[in-house]
Amino acid sequence: MQVHVLRLQPGDDLRLSLEAAFAELAKSKGIAAACIVSAVGSLSRAVLRYADKPSGSDINAALELLMLSGTLSPDGAHLHASVADEQGEVRGGHLLPGCIVRTTAEVVIALLPGWEFRRELDAATGFNELQPRPR
Repeated sequence: MQVHVLRLQPGDDLRLSLEAAFAELAKSKGIAAACIVSAVGSLSRAVLRYADKPSGSDINAALELLMLSGTLSPDGAHLHASVADEQGEVRGGHLLPGCIVRTTAEVVIALLPGWEFRRELDAATGFNELQPRPR
């Protein structure tokens, strides 16, 4: 396993920045699989999609990024996040584009050169699901 550390700046879109970073790492290092190891920071806006909902919910507030986990692949990312508002209320769900970094986001990405992650339609769920394969 190799590691890449990414620090995002105020105004960056968290999900789009992670997808762009993975695309660059895939190109430069020839990898086809990665996962999030650690992430901390703050957001000024979060867009989270809750289970079984068709679209995301917009949270516009000063938020602490408590947790970010998921996989990165050439077919896209599958990311979940938890955020807390200024009262400490926690909300979590699928991380969608539109999550904007407020002060910083420090993300540790594990590169998995021995693996290939693909997303393929799963007839049982109706969603594109992870299909991991050793390289």
